[in-house]
Amino acid sequence: MQTIPVWQVDAFSERNFGGNPAAVCALTDWLPDNELLKMAQQHNQSETAFFVPTKGGFELRWFTTRNEVNLCGHATLATAHVIFNHLDYPDARIHFDTLSGRLTVSREGDWLTLDFPAGVTVEQSPPAELLKALGVSHYVHARKGRAWLIELASREDVEAVAPDIDAMIPVEHKVTITAKGSGQYDFVSRFFSPGEAVWEDPVTGSAHTMLIPYWSEKLGKTQMLARQVSARGGDVRCELQGKRVLMSGTAVTWMQGNILLR
Repeated sequence: MQTIPVWQVDAFSERNFGGNPAAVCALTDWLPDNELLKMAQQHNQSETAFFVPTKGGFELRWFTTRNEVNLCGHATLATAHVIFNHLDYPDARIHFDTLSGRLTVSREGDWLTLDFPAGVTVEQSPPAELLKALGVSHYVHARKGRAWLIELASREDVEAVAPDIDAMIPVEHKVTITAKGSGQYDFVSRFFSPGEAVWEDPVTGSAHTMLIPYWSEKLGKTQMLARQVSARGGDVRCELQGKRVLMSGTAVTWMQGNILLR
């Protein structure tokens, strides 16, 4: 029997039941991919993160309940939270080697900052079937990168979207809808990825890699505060630095224990 430490963390939140939950598993060596996937399915979270220590930091991988993905922001934040707070990591910066290259997370007080590559998007017209599935009849702009990015006229329009998830799956399974924010928030967003068995993701770091350069150009500023207006919701401090984006948030542990793998 193998004992594997595991934590469940609410990322991009200062309290439980907010932000985006992720399971985090500490491994000493990599298990077969099919076992990692089965573990992710058992956890039944949008993402399960697995990490292995290396000489220069950690190797990090992310799995949904369907497959491995090449980038996940909230599970990276959750993993850094575990390493800093539960494994007593002494440095203020963690380096992760991932399928998206080297990613860095730094700590300042309770806030953790992800240093990710900026997501490139190009102007493109979304399929009519996608707009119908989203229930969107009018939009301001649309771009395509690692997912669709569709700007709507207002925060209220973003909050009112009630997509037909079954209709989205055969058309396009990754889309973020966004709008200019109000009050303290520069922009708001929501993210849907039913093709990955994530009907609506509560707070999505990978989507913000596209949103940050998009809104930076539109608003003429490099530092912004964003709100993902899902049911759980979460705040993301955003900064554009050339071809990199910085995404800062807090995290809180919900549960910890051990996996008894037989």
